[in-house]
Amino acid sequence: MASANVNFKSRDEHRKAVELEEARKAGLAPAELDEDGKEINPHIPQYMSSAPWYLNQSGPGLKHQKNWKEGGSIKKQWYDRGATTFQASKFRKGACQNCGAMTHDSKLCLERPRKLGAVHTNKNIAADEKVEEIELDFEGKRDRWNGYDPSTYARVIDTYQKRDELRQKVVREEKLKKKFAKAANGEGAIENGEKKDGSDSESESDEEGQDEAKLDESKQMDFGKVEKRVRTTGGGATGSVRNLRIREDTAKYLINLDIESAYYDPKTRSMREDPNPEKAPEEKFFAGDNAWRGKGEAEQFKQLNIHAWEALEHGQDIHMQATPSQAEMLYKEFKVKKEKLKGATKEAVLAKYGNAAAADKPPDDLLLGQTEAFIEYDRTGKPLRGDKIVVPRSRYEEDVLINNHTSVWGSWWKDGQWGYKCCRQTMRNSYCTGQAGIEASEATAALMQSNVERKEAEPEVVREREEKNTAAWGEDTPDDVQLDREKLKDALRKEQDRARDVERDERKRKYNVTYSSDVTAEEMEAYRLVKSRTDDPMAAFLGKDGDVEDDI
Repeated sequence: MASANVNFKSRDEHRKAVELEEARKAGLAPAELDEDGKEINPHIPQYMSSAPWYLNQSGPGLKHQKNWKEGGSIKKQWYDRGATTFQASKFRKGACQNCGAMTHDSKLCLERPRKLGAVHTNKNIAADEKVEEIELDFEGKRDRWNGYDPSTYARVIDTYQKRDELRQKVVREEKLKKKFAKAANGEGAIENGEKKDGSDSESESDEEGQDEAKLDESKQMDFGKVEKRVRTTGGGATGSVRNLRIREDTAKYLINLDIESAYYDPKTRSMREDPNPEKAPEEKFFAGDNAWRGKGEAEQFKQLNIHAWEALEHGQDIHMQATPSQAEMLYKEFKVKKEKLKGATKEAVLAKYGNAAAADKPPDDLLLGQTEAFIEYDRTGKPLRGDKIVVPRSRYEEDVLINNHTSVWGSWWKDGQWGYKCCRQTMRNSYCTGQAGIEASEATAALMQSNVERKEAEPEVVREREEKNTAAWGEDTPDDVQLDREKLKDALRKEQDRARDVERDERKRKYNVTYSSDVTAEEMEAYRLVKSRTDDPMAAFLGKDGDVEDDI
């Protein structure tokens, strides 16, 4: 290869050189290069690789697709809150008259307005703020949480905790007041925090904690529901709606509107059976909820549950819901042991009885050709009796006879044309003519062949005479034909008389008219001269009365 003696810096350069060399040998065009000399993927569309005209890019590439701003994203940067730089001991000229800082004036000062500002007292001079100029990118300008300090949320948590503690304290005090009021009325006395019946007051506090826990759980019960406003004729009502399907999807009960079709459960929105069992599988987009139970990992999960139940019945402490990882691990070990046991059993059986099937294996041709159909053949191979041999048929129509034909189209072929074998016709929609059509076609072919042979056997003299006669019948007279002037005049006179008789009355023509089929060159020329040509602009100048005899 051409790149064998070149030192490459990396394997990628060597690989690219090898690919270019192979493409050059195969006659393929190499990949284009951008401005930096890197290859451009040929699968990149042109509208992505071509740069706009205003960038003045020399060639195609993806350089114009990259971010032009240097330094990358600075989204996470934010101002340093409350940072100071320098604190002066006396008032400076141009500083804030209220606090004495140089970074703002008195209109923008955020401190409490003093009765006498720093410009008069020259005391308690505030420190200068840290002034920063941060240029944010597109995302940084639109990020509402940019610069947020999560530690500040601790104050919100403390506020809510104090509120909950205060509420619980008030609830306890109210309950204690009720208990003391009952004790004062004689319903029950309390001594040293204990009742006379011996029950502990701590149990009541535990019950209170359980009630609060139940209250918190009840608040989280509806996490799967979405509260929305349902518009009705009565003005609307707020209700809970479960998100069980996408609103753009076709509802299952609309797939088949037949009442006898699969049952649809409106409560769970499920349809377990197939609504269209008569359709092909490739034409259905929903085959019932039961169709998904035996696909994917559902079957494996089913076998895992069955193994857990059977193991529990045999005394093993396995619970699929309590310890799912342990159940899955034990199921994997069970499958490995089962395969080993099956292999050991098989080897033991083979070692004891042997494997006659592997030793005396029949040929593959015999195995693939076996069938239960009985057919008896003779010595020549023809079937004598038994089941008929079924010829495989295609999905197209076969043995369809039309137009009284006894054979199908394409059963006969000759000279590059298909036809019917029964009548040897090459027209697809023709009617069958049978044996008569075959004989007529053969006779026509034989006659044409004899005419060709006779034509080839004729002498040259007869052929030239026919060519001259043929030329006389044409519109243009050949140059080599010699016309007799006297015969031409007689022919012109006869042609003019014939034309006058035809114009006078054709019905008065006599019955004893004789004619000859032999036409001479003079008669043909006379007919051509006398013949009227309505489209000829010079026809009016041939003669005075249409007589062309004087022009000869």
